[in-house]
Amino acid sequence: MFEIVFFGTSASAPSIQRGLSGQAILAGEYRFLVDCGEGTQRQILRSGIGFKKLNRILLTHAHLDHILGLGGLVSTFARWESMETLEIMGSRTTLDRVHKLLFEVVLGFERLPVDIRLIELLPGPFMQAKDFTVTAFPVSHRGSGSLGYVFQEKTRRPFLVEQAQALGLPVGPERGQLVAGHTVTLADGTTVTPDMVLGPPVAGAKLVYIGDIGRLDNVREQVAGADTLVIEATFLDADADVANRFGHITARQAAELAAEMGVRSLILTHVSRRYREAQVTEEARQVFPETVVARDLDHFVIRRGQPAIKLSREETRARNLDANAAQDEG
Repeated sequence: MFEIVFFGTSASAPSIQRGLSGQAILAGEYRFLVDCGEGTQRQILRSGIGFKKLNRILLTHAHLDHILGLGGLVSTFARWESMETLEIMGSRTTLDRVHKLLFEVVLGFERLPVDIRLIELLPGPFMQAKDFTVTAFPVSHRGSGSLGYVFQEKTRRPFLVEQAQALGLPVGPERGQLVAGHTVTLADGTTVTPDMVLGPPVAGAKLVYIGDIGRLDNVREQVAGADTLVIEATFLDADADVANRFGHITARQAAELAAEMGVRSLILTHVSRRYREAQVTEEARQVFPETVVARDLDHFVIRRGQPAIKLSREETRARNLDANAAQDEG
C-alpha cells in the first residue's frame, strides 16, 4: 500500500485555490517529498503530516515551479527540525540547478547542522526497501533531465491458512520461516515446504508518478498495469497544439494513456488556471471514467488491484495523528 498527499496542484503559477507542485508519497516507514514548488513547506504543515522523516526529496525536473520551495524548506529543516541528513535526488541537470539555488543563493557560505546530499539518479531502480522498490525513468519535457518514478510493492505469495492447519502447522515462527522461503520440520517429523502453504505469486501495488511531460509513447512500459497513475493535465484537447509546443499533454491524452495501458485509476494534477476543474475532469472521464483531478491537500490510498481511495479530511487527520505518534515513539 502507498499513500500520496498533494501539497500543490497548479501549473506554472499558483492560483487562489492551488499551490505549486509538491506531494508526499508515503510507503510504510518511508516518506518521500516529490518536487518542492514555492510554498510547499506551509502546505506540509497544513496537511498535518509534519516534517518528520521527510528527508528524501525526489525531483522530476529543474523548472522553478518544481524546485523553488527547496530554499525555504532546507532552511527550516536546518534550524528547526532534528534532521541530520537530507537527500535530494534527481537528474544531473536538475541537481546542477538545485546546487546553484541552495549553495550559491540561499545558503552561501553558511554552515548548517544538516548534511545535504545531492544524489544523481540514472534510469533504473535506485531504492530497494524490504517491501517495495523505487525506479526512475526518463521523461520527455522541455530541456533535458526529466524523470518519472515507479513505486512498486514486491511480489508476494499469500499464506494459505487452511492448508497450514490441515498439515498441523502451529501458529508461530515456523509460519514466518515458510513465508521467507525456508522448509521447516514439525515436532512429529513432518516436513513442510513453502510450496505446500503458499499460494501463487501476487504482484504488489504499483504507483507511477510523472510530472511535466510532452511525449507519451516512451513511457508506456513504465505505466502499464499501474494501480494508480499520477500525471499532469496542463491543457485541454482544444489547445493540444499549444500543449505540444510547450512540452505538455492534455487531459484527454493522459486518459487515453491510462485506458490503453490498463491503469486502474488516474489522478490528474498540474492544472492550468485557464480552465475550470470540471472541464478537465469531464474531458478525461469521457475516455477513462476512473479519473479524479487532485486538489491541494487531497490524500489518496493506493492498494493492489483497486482504484485510488480518497480519504476524507477527518480520515486524513486521524491517520496523521496516529503516524506522528508512532514516529514520536520510534
